[in-house]
Amino acid sequence: MRTARSTTPKRSPGGLLGGLAALLGLTVLATLGPAATPTARAAEADPPSGAAATGLHIRDGRLLEGNGNDFIMRGVNHAHTWYPGETQSLADVKALGANTVRVVLSNGHRWTKNSPADVAGVIDQCKANRLICVLEVHDTTGYGEEPAAATLDQAADYWIGLKDVLAGEEDYVIVNIGNEPWGNTNPAGWTAPTTAAVKKLRAAGFQHTIMVDAPNWGQDWQGVMRANARTVYDADPTGNLIFSIHMYSVFDTAAEITDYLNAFVDAGLPLLIGEFGGPPDQWGDPDEDTMLAAAEQLRLGYLAWSWSGNTDPILDLAIDFDPGRLSGWGQRIFHGVNGIAQTAREATVFGGAAPDDTQAPTAPGTPAASAVTATSATLTWAAATDNVGVTGYDVVRVTGGTETVLAASTTPTATLTGLTAGTTYTFAVYARDAAGNRSPRSATVTVTTEKDGGTPGTSCSVGYRVVNEWPGGFQGEITIRNTGTTALSGWKLGFTFPDGQTITNMWGGTPTQNGGAVSVAPASYTSTIPASGAVTVGFTGSKGTTNTAPAAFTLGTTPCTTP
Repeated sequence: MRTARSTTPKRSPGGLLGGLAALLGLTVLATLGPAATPTARAAEADPPSGAAATGLHIRDGRLLEGNGNDFIMRGVNHAHTWYPGETQSLADVKALGANTVRVVLSNGHRWTKNSPADVAGVIDQCKANRLICVLEVHDTTGYGEEPAAATLDQAADYWIGLKDVLAGEEDYVIVNIGNEPWGNTNPAGWTAPTTAAVKKLRAAGFQHTIMVDAPNWGQDWQGVMRANARTVYDADPTGNLIFSIHMYSVFDTAAEITDYLNAFVDAGLPLLIGEFGGPPDQWGDPDEDTMLAAAEQLRLGYLAWSWSGNTDPILDLAIDFDPGRLSGWGQRIFHGVNGIAQTAREATVFGGAAPDDTQAPTAPGTPAASAVTATSATLTWAAATDNVGVTGYDVVRVTGGTETVLAASTTPTATLTGLTAGTTYTFAVYARDAAGNRSPRSATVTVTTEKDGGTPGTSCSVGYRVVNEWPGGFQGEITIRNTGTTALSGWKLGFTFPDGQTITNMWGGTPTQNGGAVSVAPASYTSTIPASGAVTVGFTGSKGTTNTAPAAFTLGTTPCTTP
């Protein structure tokens, strides 16, 4: 994680940077066993003979519900222990499409202990909002390097003290023993206490799926979890154990991400991305697009960090816990390609599709286009039908034999934004049901956007701030607010740096820079700013000794006010 406001920084830059060089050695350090056929791999990961499946459980390297339905976590982390009054957050993340929430708790070692009554309330709220609940003890973060951290054994004792609260909740709750339970100092020491904590919980009678985090502050850059995962997994007599890798700036290339995830999949060992960030920092630039794409391709869960309340606010998905003010990072996670709205499926324990539902919906009707502008178009189609029920639609752009998902919708209509002016597109639609069955593709429709893609007249306000600085570099954030009465699509932001600053990387938009003059075009997930709404663009840049903020901003030719 990146720490919440009530914590102290958890990573030393030297420790993290020193570990980056070791990435090249991951493959050598971290073999998960000999190559095997898919059948053999599945057999290796089965629970021991006689182990009964209770609620959420692992079989064939997959997380299944009690009824046998495959469940892929798609959700976020929420810092409950530091913000216990933000109880509306669970309903908010559900409304944005999440099917899982990972909830930060404390066993009292480092922060205020979450009581049994409080934890019971969290579980009730998760269930009321039809969310699978991953509960984690955060006090273990960085043990061995963070002097205030708790041990995994102490975390296990906390869970045992909650046994009466957790009993009978195996369909709804996953127990994440301890967050990032080892730092960068001697991470090989992670294996024995992890195994011991798992055994301690099983000896106490826990049947829940147990989640274990990696060492190296969760990022496993020295490959300890990868090398010892089979040993830890085999120590669980129920086989209901899932591994969690945290992906931040260590995972800044596609090769590193796919190599790590595929190593577990090929070995038949269950894995999810239990935390990850996208915005870059002074240590690197995580490749969140590959994380999301690989998780979707491999059908692995992911839980983004975090809903709100970070000391490093670039990682806030929602600004000040307001679901109507998603940051650029939040827009990417909830509404971007391979994001939550597009890929999440609600757990069937809440009344979704039956596990034996293998019948796909019918093809949707041919989409019809309306409200075509230079940068957007609205598509409408006749609804598909299904034996259980259609839960959503995916709109794709068809280019020859290639398809690109552009939007997801729960109704038979979608507005596409961020299109290019004067361009011909071919669109089609797929329907899907709660079991993940996908329909045949609809017939296609061809749409040509208008030629004039200029930004329409509008009223706007722009807030600019420096989030962080270091010698020679800085991190900035720009919030663009539409103060007009109609939605704004296809905007273009202009400003000038006065001190020779240069943007090196940006999320939420695409920059073009000529000297100090900067022009920013939106990303697909920030291209529309609703009336009275806002989008946030973040970036890292280089600087000299001074770092004066731009004095003026424009959207197209329209000057914007600055608070």
